[in-house]
Amino acid sequence: MIDRIIEIAKQAGKFLKENEGKIIEINEKGSFTNLVTNVDRGSEVMIKEFIAKNFPEHGILAEESGASLPLSEYKWIIDPLDGTTNFTHAFPVYCVSIGVERKGEVVAGAVYDPNFDELFSAEKGSGSFLNGRRLKVTLSNTLERSMLATGFPYDIKHNPFNCIQHFEAFLTRAQAVRRLGSAALDICYVAAGRLDGFWEVNLHPWDTAAAALIANEAGAKVTGFHGEKYSIYQRDIVLSNGLIHDEMIEVLRQNL
Repeated sequence: MIDRIIEIAKQAGKFLKENEGKIIEINEKGSFTNLVTNVDRGSEVMIKEFIAKNFPEHGILAEESGASLPLSEYKWIIDPLDGTTNFTHAFPVYCVSIGVERKGEVVAGAVYDPNFDELFSAEKGSGSFLNGRRLKVTLSNTLERSMLATGFPYDIKHNPFNCIQHFEAFLTRAQAVRRLGSAALDICYVAAGRLDGFWEVNLHPWDTAAAALIANEAGAKVTGFHGEKYSIYQRDIVLSNGLIHDEMIEVLRQNL
């Protein structure tokens, strides 16, 4: 199955790259900061048609069209374009994310960045890879020597989970904090050892399904803000190389 996930992730990623700068429709999903384009929808249609052809008995949960039948022990969880705002500005940080869940557990996934031709992938229990090279998290053991990433939710004006305070707190505790605009890529960068940790609020299953598995398989620790076991159906996530996780939880706890 992972080979088929990679196949369609690359096809959809190529479609995104070919259509950069060719957007003919941009709509707002309840907020001028939460955008969807004809390219998002085109990528999603492409992925769904691939699934219908190759795995017609499988269910789908997609960002733009929601859940669809049939009911099955398998569910494909799709973000056809993670980083839509970046894409609309031709800012080259966006990707396709596809995870497959079996009986409620994500067992395979791929995140494809067409700008750098980087394919992150994982199968549960088999490790995670970037273009075939096995991934492993960093060994940084203090927050002050760690580079983190985060993202801001579309409803940041309402400051959910005190996300502004969390950002301020990490700015003064970590070596550096970056904000790239694609949660899936941020998480994969932790898996690849480019970042030491990541946190964000108000995410959705399609943001994290594939990437969280990739991070786990690279040795990352992934939890909720209270250190509890993480589920892709909860809205908050914190992940790290494991060595700085307690420090990150403590910073978050101060503002919860």
